[in-house]
Amino acid sequence: MHGNGSQILKCRKSRGALSNASGRFDLQREEVDDGWNQDVPERSVATEIRQEMARSLISYNRSPDLPFDRSINPYRGCEHGCIYCFARPSHAYLGLSPGLDFETRLVARPNAPDLLRKELSAPGYKVAPIAIGTNTDPYQPCERDHALMRACLEVLQEFRHPVAIVTKGTLIERDLDILSDMAAQGLVRVGVSVTTLDADLARRMEPRVPAPVRRLATIKRLSSAGIPVRIMTSPLVPGLTDHELEALLAAGVDAGADAASWIMLRLPREVSGLWQDWLHAHVPNRAEKVMARLREMHGGRDYDPRWGQRMRGEGHYAEMIARRFKLACTRLGLSEKAPPLRCDLFARPAQPGDQLSLF
Repeated sequence: MHGNGSQILKCRKSRGALSNASGRFDLQREEVDDGWNQDVPERSVATEIRQEMARSLISYNRSPDLPFDRSINPYRGCEHGCIYCFARPSHAYLGLSPGLDFETRLVARPNAPDLLRKELSAPGYKVAPIAIGTNTDPYQPCERDHALMRACLEVLQEFRHPVAIVTKGTLIERDLDILSDMAAQGLVRVGVSVTTLDADLARRMEPRVPAPVRRLATIKRLSSAGIPVRIMTSPLVPGLTDHELEALLAAGVDAGADAASWIMLRLPREVSGLWQDWLHAHVPNRAEKVMARLREMHGGRDYDPRWGQRMRGEGHYAEMIARRFKLACTRLGLSEKAPPLRCDLFARPAQPGDQLSLF
């Protein structure tokens, strides 16, 4: 056992987490044989998607670390299965495990587009860019069947509402028609996360994410369609992927990215234990070095949640990464801060029953 002391399961095919410990709000969880295992190939875990009728959609935050104050999430959980995902602890609020449950027991919100339309139509709504993909990826595999992200984009396009999207999913290419139209009006920008150029490491660390070269091809397609794209070298893993920083940025430029960003690996709550289990299983010779570097940047702890520290850490090592990033961006012509999206085009479309519809 490693990390938080949870029992380690065998590596599961195409899954990131090695364990499925109870969430911190699930106090009476026990295993029940429901018969499904007999139909599931050995060492694999089937994906389960249930529907949730949300009561609200736009979430607001006041974090000074974030460049946006509102976001939406059409899905809970993420089948991409990135072992380092800082959003894993959010699954505990559903009584589910931040481990395998987070990547196999997903929630789709079919009323998300209707809720978005309702909230944007509210008389007191004040426009500002909406972020999508900051918690779970809107272009994860289940979007192919549910198409909730596309439906939400159609609403935003109709309202001419600015949106910033973060994804690792190549399914975003399906929506080039909407995105290119919005980009022409200054209403959209996209960030594509590429954590490593090592395909084998990526497959183990991000088991159901498209390969690095495929994500770079997505950047190229978006850029060619006139959509501004940021390459996100996030998260950087000290002692494992940090040596690739300059190569990642150069690959982004070659693909057409015009901006870049970076965030250091974050290990909030249950993520620390899950991450350490993964390290000892997949790169045991690097585990101690990686954790030593992280603790060095967080005052001896696995993670420091303070605003101003949680995204980058502090100390000599964090400062060195920041300098390397800035120098590489200057040399490659990458912007660290993208131009603001337009908010002045926002307009509520006429609705049935509006007074003007009588004339």
